[in-house]
Amino acid sequence: MQRIFEEQADYEKFMSTLLKYKKECGFALYAWCLMSNHIHLLLKEKTDPLCVIFQKINTSFVKWYNLKYERRGHLFQERYFSEPVEDAVYLLRAVRYVHLNPVKGGLCKTPDAYRYSSYANYFLSGRYKDSDMILGLMRKDDFEQYHREKNDDICLDIDNCIPQKLTDEEASQLISMSFGCERISQIQQMPYAMRNQAVIQLLQAGGSLRQISRLTGISIRVIRNIKENAAPEGSAPVP
Repeated sequence: MQRIFEEQADYEKFMSTLLKYKKECGFALYAWCLMSNHIHLLLKEKTDPLCVIFQKINTSFVKWYNLKYERRGHLFQERYFSEPVEDAVYLLRAVRYVHLNPVKGGLCKTPDAYRYSSYANYFLSGRYKDSDMILGLMRKDDFEQYHREKNDDICLDIDNCIPQKLTDEEASQLISMSFGCERISQIQQMPYAMRNQAVIQLLQAGGSLRQISRLTGISIRVIRNIKENAAPEGSAPVP
């Protein structure tokens, strides 16, 4: 990926641009993290749709950036990727995922040590009013502990950056036909070998890691391990 932010002034300019259009477009901003070569935003659109919001932010920031660095053309190499947040549980996971990006990237040991994210704003009274909704779901001390918990959060994983090939209904029908399950969540109670076979079938049919985890209750980490240890299609498993 192309580096976006060269120095502190670049981060500050992007944030001022983001907050400018937050006010103009009226969206709620629950979490953000600016990495050197990519950006994570957790927001809720209200008046303007996402495509309009990002077009305004992109156009304004890139115009400033190109003038500063005497360059031309696009700065962001790809179109933004997005996915909906449909419940409070996943909303909190998404907030944590955004804040832990620099930790998982090896840039710091704790999220509060990274200056270009919204994490610290949750502990500064009056600085970040959109945090009120998140803190209505979880107190500040619980919020801090939540970020310390070991997790395998995946939000907008590469599986979700491509159109989903398998619908939830198709996944349930596949497991019902292959294993006789009334509910797809029954995969959890299967013997390990059979459970792994069911997960592999869902993966081969086009299911994403997060989709399979949501439907079955099996953790993403376990599903990923099953995927990585599966024998290539057409070959015999290693004894």
